[in-house]
Amino acid sequence: MSTAPTRMAAEIAEQPAAAARTLEHLVPLQPRLRELAEDRRRVLLVARGSSDNAAIYGRYLLEVAAAVPAALAAPSVATHYRSRLDLSDCLVVSVSQSGATAEIVETQDWARSCGAATVAITNVDGSPLADAADLSLVTRAGPETAVPATKTYLTQLVALALLADALAPDHALADGLAHVPAAVARLLESDVAAAAEALAAAEQVVVSGRGLLLGTALETALKMEETCLRPVRGYSYADLRHGPISVVREGLLAVLVGSASGPLAEPMADLVRDLRERGARVLGIGGTPTFADLCDLHLAGPDLPETLEPIASIVPAQMMVEQTARRLGLDPDNPRGLRKLTRTDR
Repeated sequence: MSTAPTRMAAEIAEQPAAAARTLEHLVPLQPRLRELAEDRRRVLLVARGSSDNAAIYGRYLLEVAAAVPAALAAPSVATHYRSRLDLSDCLVVSVSQSGATAEIVETQDWARSCGAATVAITNVDGSPLADAADLSLVTRAGPETAVPATKTYLTQLVALALLADALAPDHALADGLAHVPAAVARLLESDVAAAAEALAAAEQVVVSGRGLLLGTALETALKMEETCLRPVRGYSYADLRHGPISVVREGLLAVLVGSASGPLAEPMADLVRDLRERGARVLGIGGTPTFADLCDLHLAGPDLPETLEPIASIVPAQMMVEQTARRLGLDPDNPRGLRKLTRTDR
């Protein structure tokens, strides 16, 4: 395994400071978010790639913590089908680390023309997406030069949590958000060597999570695919149970992302038991003590409320993926065939 430092590892290590800067910059914008969302009954989230996984967290969080109906948009409805919808009761939130992905910029413009109020979440001030939105939430991750999104993804989660907190009647997330940078810093001390070794040796890998942590599971699978160049399926707990679990066998490594509390914590422990009975090895991230004890390998999760766990739970996954890529002789900074700015259509 190469021991040369990578930009991806350096940017993972920058995440506590990036989260703190983002909180400091965006908290003062919460009153404007509340004003913009006034009389808007629902939120529509627009994103692709890693940003889409962040939006999945945002959708769950808005409904669980702020009691606001939320959904993920299909950008092609705007860019290809060019449907005219009544979005006058919608707050449309577009998420793009670069703020320059043409499909997302075009969808935001379409949403406004359909009557929506628009919010952009991006890491680039002055980008087309930020400039065209009614309100831009510009994260403070700093320049990200490795192709896999790490600190820009985490700060997107911070921005979405601040959005949900702004729209929640009781601001229930505010106290926990203040502890996010320290929780991320603690997870950077995790020893992920055994997890990376297991991933590098696995014949087949699936990743699963549930509820608020579904986006984390899907982002973990995406990072493995784009950085380690291996096909990895990401499933919700329910989707894995509905059919794909029948192909679980020896040689499969299941990566499960669990919550330490909440209504979906114990079912993840039941899934560990089921997968191991079918011959799979299980690598767990976070979860309850029972979940951790049942797993073949385990990485600690954050000490945060369930609603905010996903912001930090991605950190050990990022670290193990970076190490796995190096064990496989790959360059995690520049995965084959990928660029920082993606065009959906040529």
